[in-house]
Amino acid sequence: MANAGFLERVGLHRPELRAWALYDWANSAFWATVIQIFPVYFISVAHADVRPATANAHYATATTAAMVVIAVLSPVLGAIADYAGIKKKMLAAFLVLGVAATAAMFAIQRGDWKLALVLYMLGNIGVAGSIVFYESLLPHIAREDEVDRVSTSGYALGYLGSGLLMAANLLAIQKPGWFGLPDAGVATRLAFVSVAVWWLVFSIPLFRRVPEPPRRLEADEGPGQNVVRVGFTRLRETFRELRGYKQAALLLLAFLVYNDGINTIIRMAAPYGTELGLPPTALIGALLLVQFVGIPFAILFGQMARWLGAKRSILLGLALYLVITVTAYSMKTMTHFMILAILVGMVQGGTQALSRSLFATMIPRHKSAEFFAFFGVFEKFASIFGPALFAFMIATTGSSRTAILATAVFFIAGGAILLRVDVEEGRRAAREAEAHLAAG
Repeated sequence: MANAGFLERVGLHRPELRAWALYDWANSAFWATVIQIFPVYFISVAHADVRPATANAHYATATTAAMVVIAVLSPVLGAIADYAGIKKKMLAAFLVLGVAATAAMFAIQRGDWKLALVLYMLGNIGVAGSIVFYESLLPHIAREDEVDRVSTSGYALGYLGSGLLMAANLLAIQKPGWFGLPDAGVATRLAFVSVAVWWLVFSIPLFRRVPEPPRRLEADEGPGQNVVRVGFTRLRETFRELRGYKQAALLLLAFLVYNDGINTIIRMAAPYGTELGLPPTALIGALLLVQFVGIPFAILFGQMARWLGAKRSILLGLALYLVITVTAYSMKTMTHFMILAILVGMVQGGTQALSRSLFATMIPRHKSAEFFAFFGVFEKFASIFGPALFAFMIATTGSSRTAILATAVFFIAGGAILLRVDVEEGRRAAREAEAHLAAG
């Protein structure tokens, strides 16, 4: 009985909610292990015969290309999924693509930089595409009073699962002999395989327990129409209709701005620490610390949303990010860097999870895949302006300290936009659209 009470408090009290949240546990392995380990392996092994700067340029180009592909594809595929009622099938297609590409990374040897980039791009497209359809299922399985807890618990499970697997893989890479492996190269390639297996196996509950949302057609649609044509038609309509969902669009804009700051902190923390002379072991330790600190604090943000509301809880997280930028500016020692990692772990998952759940309550459920495709595009492109500002500030002032402090502008501007979001009006507009469709 006590266990049931705990599951209810964290939003995991029904089988479909647990199965949905477990996909965060499954796919987060890619973001933690592959995203962190692949760049090092690519530069030091797959592209070892050229200058590191050239390898970095190729890696950055491939990363950008993958983001562009998913940004172009996901909105129209989301519209098709909503029309045809195939959200889970779309999720499965991207899942298979990502898992297959990640497993195939085992074949990457010295000099195989072209193969490495193709597989890395396919893996990124697979995981990012699957998340669009995964997140679009959230408003169909969780009630409005549950959605914040379900979303934050998903993030918490993601932190836990990815942290455990990443810790095991890092240990195998650093101590391959302990695992009967010949060298760190083989351990790294097996780490990619472990991600593929982990991702696939822990995705199974979602497909077994989470039902496909019912197909809902618009007034001008019929069941036998060409799905591609309907997809593009719906996409054009959604662009026009965004004016009718002003609060959801305003939330998207706020998310784009403040999430750019969050992603800048994530991406630039390790280079910043390296520049200050911190040893690699400290950087790895800080990375794992963020993962495990994020577990209880993601759940805490879900509880805070019950008391304060999701919007106020996100604003509280952004206020703490301002503290983080000041802390990073004045950082001098490894202890300071670990404190910074703890602070980031406290707010990173909670703010992003509540952004997801708040958006889910402000969109019509019969168009959830379309709207979450836009959410995914904004999420992926929320890492452009921050690094650009970072580079500009370094070029202008010659100091990374000033650059890290400058990221505060994203949290201030994003918070200011978020303050203007009328959550109740946004939710009312979404529910009226659903009622209108049902009446039609």
